[in-house]
Amino acid sequence: MSAPDPVAAPTAAKDLEAIRAVFARRLYVMDTKQWDAYGPCHTEDVVSESWAAGGGAPEVRGREALTAAIRATLDGRVTVTSVHHGHTPLLELTGPDPVTGDPAATGIWAMEDRLWWSVDGREHWLHGWGHYHERYRRVDGRWLIAYRRLERIRVDTGHTDA
Repeated sequence: MSAPDPVAAPTAAKDLEAIRAVFARRLYVMDTKQWDAYGPCHTEDVVSESWAAGGGAPEVRGREALTAAIRATLDGRVTVTSVHHGHTPLLELTGPDPVTGDPAATGIWAMEDRLWWSVDGREHWLHGWGHYHERYRRVDGRWLIAYRRLERIRVDTGHTDA
């Protein structure tokens, strides 16, 4: 049995904390509608499979396309107030990405989101729970989200008269 590498452990801890930070930043800038900051949380070739609302495509490819899709949903024809939470991550540093060779990691996050919007004087809402399944790559020294799939466990929806 070999002794733990005293250099690798602090580096791994820093990498995992940087992944937690980019995940939290993405949720924060999405909920606060800081669209210029949303895209840079992702790799240029990001793939998001959590996209199917309103009959949209089952996935979105690319940083610019993903930013545009999220912006159109939350800040488009109808403004949506959103609150997203990510909890209890299962993160793993996985070694080099097989395609790019960049350092890579995976993560599963329990999630909960609340959304509110008004149409024709009626407030609608959605309350969802599930898990984000993500992959990350360290590009030019920064950990970024390279892939996301949202698996919902439950979604409650409703409306109230405004």
